[in-house]
Amino acid sequence: MRTIPGALAEAALRWPDGSALIDGDVRLTWSELAERVHLVARFFAAQGVRPGDRVAVQAPNTWHWVLAGLGALCTGAELVPVSTRFTGAEALDVLLRSRARALVVTEPFLGVDRLADLRAAGLAACRDLTLILRTPSPTPRESGNLSGRVGDFLSPERSNGTGWGEFAWSEVDWTAAPDQPAVEVRPEQVADVLFTSGTTGRSKGAMSSHGQSLGVAAAWAERAELTDADRYLVVNPFFHSFGYKAGILACVLTGATIVPMAVFDVAMAMALVERERITVLPGAPTLYRSILDAPARADHDLSSLRLAVTGAAVVPVALVEEMRRELSFDCVLTAYGLTEAVVATMCRPGDDAATVARSCGRAAAGFEVRVDAPDGSDTGEVLLRGPNVMLGYLDDPAATAEAVDADGWLHTGDVGRLDEHGYLSITDRLKDMYIRSGFNVYPAEVEQALARLPGVAESAVIGVPHQRLGEVGAAFVVPRPGAEVTAEQVLAHCRERLAGYKVPSRVELRAELPRNAAGKVLKTVLREQAAQWEELS
Repeated sequence: MRTIPGALAEAALRWPDGSALIDGDVRLTWSELAERVHLVARFFAAQGVRPGDRVAVQAPNTWHWVLAGLGALCTGAELVPVSTRFTGAEALDVLLRSRARALVVTEPFLGVDRLADLRAAGLAACRDLTLILRTPSPTPRESGNLSGRVGDFLSPERSNGTGWGEFAWSEVDWTAAPDQPAVEVRPEQVADVLFTSGTTGRSKGAMSSHGQSLGVAAAWAERAELTDADRYLVVNPFFHSFGYKAGILACVLTGATIVPMAVFDVAMAMALVERERITVLPGAPTLYRSILDAPARADHDLSSLRLAVTGAAVVPVALVEEMRRELSFDCVLTAYGLTEAVVATMCRPGDDAATVARSCGRAAAGFEVRVDAPDGSDTGEVLLRGPNVMLGYLDDPAATAEAVDADGWLHTGDVGRLDEHGYLSITDRLKDMYIRSGFNVYPAEVEQALARLPGVAESAVIGVPHQRLGEVGAAFVVPRPGAEVTAEQVLAHCRERLAGYKVPSRVELRAELPRNAAGKVLKTVLREQAAQWEELS
């Protein structure tokens, strides 16, 4: 097994002049990227970051994140990506629990000063934190600048225990920093601690080794047929397992070009695809829907696109067909994973549209997949076992034991079924299923039916209390731009296609659905909103 620093060094040797990173005017070859990453690593080492320490990064997708994240890993430190969606209190909780030694945080971005929020939440309580580095805030049309030394990359602040004081990069004692800080990194060493979204309770830090993180990245890259000829527009946040491991690390392993996008904007995305000849564009189904519906789509040459990988929501068959027909994708794949097991299953090139939409592929990355259905049915909780299941939750053996049983099976909390060919279909989350009049209703099935209604962009279905029936369905529906959709049309459509107990009892039309950073609909938020309704009867 390899390490992440070793994989970066190998990339610099295999593709020294190959395009590694494009972000505005910042264009780095693999040899240049490796050189700058090692300079950042030397800086961390000079400031006292040692193997086993933790470096947190809370920043959007820019070239700064790539250098900071890989630089931390090249010191032998453990990388702790922090969601930019977290409040100050949530981010502080991650810093405290991870005992982070250093924090890389962006300057005010999208109207939020995250460092100010952290200080207001009680950052002074982070006694282990001795270094804060601030990256410039990206603007919608920011051009990077790599002139000068690494001082142009980050402007640092340092803690002296009583307050924060700025210091100059020129004061760094570079002689105290080893030339090759990564020599002690081992494949079995912890590489990263990724905290779950916390949408179902307090977030937990899933730990993975260098070998495991590279293992899932390699599996994704193999199924995606990623090569050094690809240019990969990374919209999925780097702080999320997909953007980091199936994004940055997959490119490091294959020589594909990393093209980060800090905030998805459909017009900017189409311009980037055309200008940079983007070939790979993963994202949630809504990303592709927004491109398909964009009035200016015909004005852009999107013919370079070859691969789409989607998931995180119901994927309509019609959408897959339209993506292949209208957006020139040769290959559209779906995949399944979670923070604790990043790439568990994935479709394969050549799978038809129905297979891609209705399943999330076959086992990948050395995983075994089975469905635990105590009632003898073909539907039950999805269990995973393999070399790339997380090492465990940080400082939480009880939660680890609850998630991973004595036989090594990870209990995902997702409901699914396996077909005779080993393809997995995720039916729902265990917590999302509701029971109406004694019948189990899986919202994903209702959402799949709603995706076939003309004019519907997306939907989310939840169970809400009912005096007589126990629970009934409530559908939150987002119409496509310019379309007129009524609640009556939604209900009539469902009655034609679903058993009576599956038909929602209430329809709410919305302009958008609440989402987390990974693009998943926050049904907890919808349930909180529905709790304010009068009970349906």
